[in-house]
Amino acid sequence: MSTVYIVILTYIKPLDEIDAAIPAHVEWLKKGYEEGIFLASGRRIPRNGGVILAKCKSLTSLEERLREDPFQTLKLATVEIIPFEPSMKTELLENVF
Repeated sequence: MSTVYIVILTYIKPLDEIDAAIPAHVEWLKKGYEEGIFLASGRRIPRNGGVILAKCKSLTSLEERLREDPFQTLKLATVEIIPFEPSMKTELLENVF
């Protein structure tokens, strides 16, 4: 199986600044989905950041992509990347990994 990445975003600015950047962030996310890099994404609960599940060729290429996120260019959130290699999966994910 290939490496999958859990990207954890943590907001460091007030939610009104986050909300103002969401349209640009969503457009950036859509590009990642279209290119087959992002598998899932959404808000954290409580709303203090977000999570992206990604699969790409390397950690370096993911880091480069994340630097283009408006939340990063506007310094609205920090990023933590957790790489893992799935050793078990549901049959529903057979084509994903």
